[in-house]
Amino acid sequence: MGTVHAKAPETTMESHRPEFEGPSNDTDPNFKFDIRTVPVKVDRVVIDGVGKTKNDILEKTLKPVLSASNFKEMVEKSTEAKILLEKLELFKKVDILIDTSKGKKASANGYEVQYHVEERKYPILNVKMELGAHSANESDVVVRMKYTNMFGRGESCTLDYSRVFKDDGGYGFQFSKPINGDPNIRIGANIYKGYAEFPWSSFKEISRGTALHLMFPTKLGSHCLKWEGVWREMRALNRDTSFAVREQAGHTLKSSIQHVLMRDKRDDKILPTKGYLVKLTQEYAGLGGNVEFVKNDVELQYNLPLVFDSIIQLSLAGGILTKIDQNRDIKINDRYFLGGPLTLRGFTVNGVGPHSDGNALRADALGADAYWLSGLHLYTPLPFRPGKGGFGEMFRSHFFVTAGNLGNVNLTETAKENFKNLTETFRLSYGLGVVLRLGGIARLEINYVIPVRYQHGDNVDKGFQYGIGISFL
Repeated sequence: MGTVHAKAPETTMESHRPEFEGPSNDTDPNFKFDIRTVPVKVDRVVIDGVGKTKNDILEKTLKPVLSASNFKEMVEKSTEAKILLEKLELFKKVDILIDTSKGKKASANGYEVQYHVEERKYPILNVKMELGAHSANESDVVVRMKYTNMFGRGESCTLDYSRVFKDDGGYGFQFSKPINGDPNIRIGANIYKGYAEFPWSSFKEISRGTALHLMFPTKLGSHCLKWEGVWREMRALNRDTSFAVREQAGHTLKSSIQHVLMRDKRDDKILPTKGYLVKLTQEYAGLGGNVEFVKNDVELQYNLPLVFDSIIQLSLAGGILTKIDQNRDIKINDRYFLGGPLTLRGFTVNGVGPHSDGNALRADALGADAYWLSGLHLYTPLPFRPGKGGFGEMFRSHFFVTAGNLGNVNLTETAKENFKNLTETFRLSYGLGVVLRLGGIARLEINYVIPVRYQHGDNVDKGFQYGIGISFL
């Protein structure tokens, strides 16, 4: 018998042809056999090219292959082990060769599964320039070094350094490790210094912190439990910064615990055609320091395929901040903001909601304690389908209606009154445009937007609007 090469999960033989014809039989010319019933015995699993990777994690990953009892199961278990090795980032390259057993000790239906692997000898180093990461007129140089399988059991170490040409820079060091050889259960820690500008509120912030996290799956979805301690220094961005923002400048120390539950059943994160997303976030700040609040966020999305490769998408998001100490205000760098070309379209970035007094063009966004946001989108192929099956599949026509609101919660009022305040003064916009997929992590939108409802003080952006980002609704 010849050899079978298994290079990817789809080569399990069942997805396209669960049954194939074998050699003819003199007694039954219509003889067929099913790969699900062909008995096999995996005599050996061999892995070639191992250097620093430890035997215990390899044995745990490859041991299920030995239990295969038929040909289909052998191929499936072999490719599943390959995927697991790749997720653990143990090797740079993994290839499989399945062949019949040879030698005196070979079984009658014996096979040998061989893994040919290549380990990374050196850390991966990337250097790139990011334009406008902190402001429109500045550039960053970002250096990242990543070392995978550091100690031979799937550990990952990442070191980042960025430098803003005109101002401060930042760094980050992160270490993570899978638990018991499971790539879906990881513990990690990081130390960082960050610099960011918030031109819509005319302040900048330097943050120095450390964090610990644990990620694990359950039947409900994936969980991330995180503790973070951060020292933040807030400064006025320029001499035009309003007094309402200046009076919040200074140092704060926040210690918080956060839990994120995410269930993502979409077939794609950028331009999904079906599936849904549920994301729930809870944060409690007040384990130490001078920052105290409880924060709850929710994000929902549902995608329904229609005729002619069209997709209708419904998105909902909302959040609420609650004080722990009623005599201590929540700082501007912890509040919610709303508006922008990828969220509540038809408004400038974070241009919705309370603003400081002053010139409308110079008023600073102050944020608020609660928000809600909704969007109804229709995605269709480009007219006449240019580039169908190729480059054209990266584009989608986009028709949408978005609505939302941002406001403060008054604890002296009832929940019904607060709900009424957040729904009576909602903002509404609609429009159409084009969406371009940028790899698998970001997208570009160019839209023509018409704001229908807005409030005094909002920064409206009617007409053509474009945005690039990894977060959108």
